[in-house]
Amino acid sequence: MIISLVGLPGSGKSTVGRQLARRLAVPFFDSDHVIEQRIGCSIREFFERDGEERFRDVEEAVLDELTLGEPCVLSTGGGSVLRAVNRAHLRDRCQVVYLRSSPEEVFRRLRNDRNRPLLQVADPLQRLRDLYAVRDPFYRETAHFVIETGRPSVATLVNMIVMQLELGGAVPVGVLSERPPKLD
Repeated sequence: MIISLVGLPGSGKSTVGRQLARRLAVPFFDSDHVIEQRIGCSIREFFERDGEERFRDVEEAVLDELTLGEPCVLSTGGGSVLRAVNRAHLRDRCQVVYLRSSPEEVFRRLRNDRNRPLLQVADPLQRLRDLYAVRDPFYRETAHFVIETGRPSVATLVNMIVMQLELGGAVPVGVLSERPPKLD
């Protein structure tokens, strides 16, 4: 099973995804990192040089490949849901978890981050509010589960995701929450 995380930039997809993959003992993939490996430069550089539309073409191809792959946890770029084909691939091929964060929460986390091309504007909080207004319906349409990020720890968020997957019938109860025995 592929578990995919969607949400605004800065909602915790990569951080939570790494911990969730560790907990489930499956590989972790960050689609943005896979894209950067493929294009040979940072997404920011590619955005500036080739534009958002070309970036979305590369993103679509990478998501198509990753969602057909091995069981894993997949963190997606914040704008991955903008294309209907990406939403369909994610929804049909994965168990999708929307890490829902308010624009204000994300702004608090990202206000000093200079590596996010969509936030390099005069009013990044307003930009996040605009992104949220457009993307939230797409995240909800794509997701099987919505987790409110708020202020819980990463470990708590991972536990909440595991519980939702079990309660939602995506996996048998106890399969994900069982921990391997400690070796003395």
